This record gives sequence, structure tokens and C-alpha cells, in this order.
Amino acid sequence: MASISQRVAQETDVLVLSGTAGSAISAQTGKPKVVEVRSWMPAKGALGKRAVAELLFTVRIFFALLARLKRGDVTLTVPAPFMLPYAFAAAAKLKGAKSVLIMHDLYPDVLVMVGLLKPQSMLARAMHALNAPMFRALGAVVIIGRDTEKLLLRYRGMTRDRIRFIPNWATLAPGVRAIAPDNPYRRSFSGRFVVGLSGNLGFTHDPVIVFEAARLLRDDKDIHFLLSGWGVGFDQLKTMQAEAKLPNVTLVERVEDDQLEIFLSAADVWIIPYRKNVAGVSVPSRFYNLLAIGRPVILVSEADAEAALTVTEHDVGWVVEPGNADELAKTVSHAARSVDAQRAERAAEISRRFDFEIAMAEYCGLIRELAQKKSS
Repeated sequence: MASISQRVAQETDVLVLSGTAGSAISAQTGKPKVVEVRSWMPAKGALGKRAVAELLFTVRIFFALLARLKRGDVTLTVPAPFMLPYAFAAAAKLKGAKSVLIMHDLYPDVLVMVGLLKPQSMLARAMHALNAPMFRALGAVVIIGRDTEKLLLRYRGMTRDRIRFIPNWATLAPGVRAIAPDNPYRRSFSGRFVVGLSGNLGFTHDPVIVFEAARLLRDDKDIHFLLSGWGVGFDQLKTMQAEAKLPNVTLVERVEDDQLEIFLSAADVWIIPYRKNVAGVSVPSRFYNLLAIGRPVILVSEADAEAALTVTEHDVGWVVEPGNADELAKTVSHAARSVDAQRAERAAEISRRFDFEIAMAEYCGLIRELAQKKSS
């Protein structure tokens, strides 16, 4: 959202309502203008406190929007906190503004997927009921994966002409990075085939399947697992490794952005492990950087999920059924014995389609289009 607002600010006035402490101070240039809205966010594990905090933040955002929006404005938001889009769409409608929701995650589906909500629970049904008028009130919904469209079209009044597919982008320049024996992240196990895992491991991910695949391959001296990240999933990995002490697993704490390219270049293949029923609900943005450095990807997800479609359409990796550690272990073994330089080249080339300027042109075009429409 910061990247989008900074780019759009080159063409028109932009006001950002931010819940991040210190964000107004960091916006030194004044473009875009940043207004901080007070927020309080407990740890992810404190679900009750988080719900209260998100509700309070949503209410504050709603009144901030009512105070600042003008007829004809175009507004953008994301679905986190998950109550935010409802207040956002209502405020925009009341003020005669156009609203755009960038659909990173679809609620309540994502909460059902990770087991935090029952499909027929009162809260899930209430969210589904609220989604229908909210989607109708929006001027457009931006999806970052093609698989989300069919889920949105389940809602009455939602039409294809208001759905725009604008995928996220790679932040690293496209180009195959060589496997360097002196890479600091793989120096201690140089010569082996390195399987990597990186990024936020939240409720939608399944790090256990990766660890179980490593357990199944513990006697294969030619394969090593390099696992990094943060979140509840990485805490799980640390706990499991403390007990199992697998010799073929190395854990690395969160890698900062200035070391990301070196770290991603350390592995021969990368795994993105999702739980079941991820299609249409969540899209792994880390996927694009893995392609950009010229690495094949093993994606644990349904075959019709966005990243899985890209993998199979362009032969830049493999897709594994969620929850099947045996299949994942076999796929890792196959990848280790079928290194393909052309697959790496294809991955880097495909990543050029997921370019920042291409995405920004789409966002700016959508904003201009909505700004030219008369308010209803």
C-alpha cells in the first residue's frame, strides 16, 4: 500500500490514513500526506484482544474517513483488519466517494480455512451476509489472484466488470542468480541440494509438512533444508527441531530486506506450503521474488490456486497436494535429481510479467477511470 500510494502521489493528491506508529514522521516529503490513526495491536495469538483492537481501529478509521472524504474522491483499502472494508465502503458511500478494495485475503473464508471459524457459525454467516452489500457498494475489487474471481461472483450483485486482476510484483530484479559455494547461508553445507523456506508463516501456512518431509529425507546426505521466517509457523518449526534435532535442517531467524537477495540465492529450490482450501483465499506474494532470482518453486496447494496455475502453465516448479508429506518428500527428491537450467531461466523470464511499473499503470488507470465516473 505504501508503494501504491507513493506512485499515485506522483499524479494526484494522496492522503494516507495509517495505523502504523511513526508513519507520519517517516513521510518526509509530504507526498503522500500521512495521517496516523491511533491503533493498538496485541500479539497474533491473543485472538480476543486482537478482535477488540481491530474493532476500535475500524471505528476510528470510519470517523476519520467521514471527516476527510469529499464527493468524487477515490479510496483504496485492504481487507485487514477484516472488519475494515465494511466501514470503508459505508463511509465512501455516505460521502459520495468511489471505493476500491484490494483483495489480499477473503474473509470469512480465510478464517474458516485455518480453523478459527466453523463454516456455519454465526460469525461466519454474519460476515457472508455483510459481504454482499459491501461488495455492491464498492466501485471495484482488485484481485491479486485469478482464483479469487469465482469466489467473489458467488455474491449477488457482484459482476465481472467490477473485478480487476492486478497481481503483486517482484521487488528483486529478474535474472538467474548463480549457486555460489561461498554464500554465507549455505557455506556450511556446500555441495548439497538446498531446499529453502522463507517469509511469514501465518495461520494459512503449513510448516509442519515441510518439517515432516525433512524427517522423511533425513538419511539423504545430498539434501539439506534451510528454513527461515517468522510468525506462529516458525515458532512451530523451532519447537519441532528442538525436539527432533534433524541433521538435515538449519533454522535461520528472520532475514532483513538488505540480505534477502543473498538469502534467496542460497537455495536450489523454494517451498511455499499452504494448508488445504487456499485457492481464491490467499496469494503468496513471496512467489514473485523466488521466480525473479531464477529458482523453481514447490508449491503446496490446490492445483487451481493462482501460484499453482503459474507454476504449471510455465513449468517453473511442482505442485504438491496439501497435507501430503510423503508426496512433498518425493517431489524434493525428484527436484534434487532433475536440475534444469532452462526451468531457472523460465522462472526469471516469467517474473518480468510481475513488474512494479506494470502494476502501477493498472492502479493509476483504475483510479482515473473511477474518478471520471459520476457519483451515484
